[in-house]
Amino acid sequence: MRRPVGGTQQGASMDEAKSQSRTNNAIDPVVFFVSFGIIVIFCVAGAAFPEQVDNRATAALDWVMRDFGWVFILSATGFLGFIILLALGPWGKIRLGKDDERPEFSTLSWIAMMFSAGMGIGLMFYGVYEPVTHFASPPPGWGLTAQTPDAGRMAMAYTLFHWGLHPWGIYGLFALALAYSTFRKGRGNLISGPFQSLLGKHRIEQRGWGKPIDIWAIVATKFGGATSLGLGALQIAGGLGMYLGLRDKAAAAASMGESTTGIELALGVIAILSVFAIISALSGVSKGIKWLSNANMVMAVVLLFFVLVLGSTVFLFDLIPSSIGAYLSNFVAMSFHSSAFGGDEWMGKWTIFFWAWWISWTPFVSTFIARISRGRTIRQFVFGVLVIPTLVSAIWFVIFGGAAIDMQMHGVADIASAGAPENAFFAALKPFPFPVVTGIMVMALTGIFWVSGADASALVLATLSSRGAVEPKKWLVALWAIASAAVAAILLVMGGLEALQTFTVLVACPFVLIMIALCWALFRDLREDARAHHLSDADDRDI
Repeated sequence: MRRPVGGTQQGASMDEAKSQSRTNNAIDPVVFFVSFGIIVIFCVAGAAFPEQVDNRATAALDWVMRDFGWVFILSATGFLGFIILLALGPWGKIRLGKDDERPEFSTLSWIAMMFSAGMGIGLMFYGVYEPVTHFASPPPGWGLTAQTPDAGRMAMAYTLFHWGLHPWGIYGLFALALAYSTFRKGRGNLISGPFQSLLGKHRIEQRGWGKPIDIWAIVATKFGGATSLGLGALQIAGGLGMYLGLRDKAAAAASMGESTTGIELALGVIAILSVFAIISALSGVSKGIKWLSNANMVMAVVLLFFVLVLGSTVFLFDLIPSSIGAYLSNFVAMSFHSSAFGGDEWMGKWTIFFWAWWISWTPFVSTFIARISRGRTIRQFVFGVLVIPTLVSAIWFVIFGGAAIDMQMHGVADIASAGAPENAFFAALKPFPFPVVTGIMVMALTGIFWVSGADASALVLATLSSRGAVEPKKWLVALWAIASAAVAAILLVMGGLEALQTFTVLVACPFVLIMIALCWALFRDLREDARAHHLSDADDRDI
């Protein structure tokens, strides 16, 4: 692990900053009580009147999709284009820190930590479900016939589109602004920090103009995190339903349009995993969760190679360049595809939902990425954030999704008719040897992602509600972990997967505007950074 250049003086200053953070971790009463109050009001209303709240939310979603769906489409592509331009321009040589700093973490460690923070539960839930769903029911507007080779190529293209450059462009934009504001400008570890270039330091810090930004960042993160936790609970419940002999009851529920395992089982999963999340939050990352996360990565790699070797190996290897090629060749068309000529329901369930999910999850993921990226140049940062995770996501979806499509094409398994989405991964593993063992691995992977994600997001929320303290009070972290579980449970009671998607889109709407303003704030900061005009090419030697 490389240390930043600067000697003992810089190390002492960092120690002083940490020490000061420990003693200055008091709760910001406005940010905490307003944001927590919004969460409590939602939980109470959702628990007392689930049907009424769900109906109003659905009506609001229809209005957003009808009148503002285009905002998500243009914004997501605009955010990606913006940070690419920053990396390719003269600002790309600016360091996220002092001019003489170098990255604290090796490139390999940096990439591993960055990727683990972004999409763990989503990769498990959608790894099989999304590709095989697009294959069986192709996206509207492309003139494709279901379960044909062309449908297979477009299924992989759209899956990589939803999990590739665009989401990491959204994450990268906010993480870049936070890292620049925190480590180069020294403005503190708050979401509102980068906006000082627009509103001024006095208005942000003394007059509290940044508090609404921090409050909505907490609310957006809470619902984005609840979506991840809800999906994880549904998937674990799906596996338990299959392996505990609940399939007959599940089939009856499925015929009525409900989750095949029942919401009750998912709620039980949330209750159990919440206990582990709270224990993790109170004990600290170094006392167990770090080991579990490393074990999770090993299990994920073992499972991937298991399917690659025992599945249609040649087909899967052929599918890697084919899928990437389909993604790149249709990239512009997919980026600007809208529901102008129909397809509102599909866009809301897939593209716009994913863009909203990534946007609502951005404060958490971006804060984490910013913390581990100190000392890198903007060009190094953007290249690492965009390219490497996209390639890893491509491999994941090609192996698992491609194996499912191959089995679907050749009649080995009807995964598209496996029931609820949470059953897709288990149905794809059933034709392989040791399906119970691999199914348990999937549930274990999802469970550890659930606990580590709930713990990490709770830490970020506690930081945001404690004036950016590096080490907020542990009871506050535990409280936010409980709140995350409560929101996930309420959303599942209100409508399962559809409710998760609905509230994610609604909460992300205001945050889109915040991110658009962030682009202008970051541009103003970089334009005034004199180093952008005379950095030498030698400053890129760590790339």
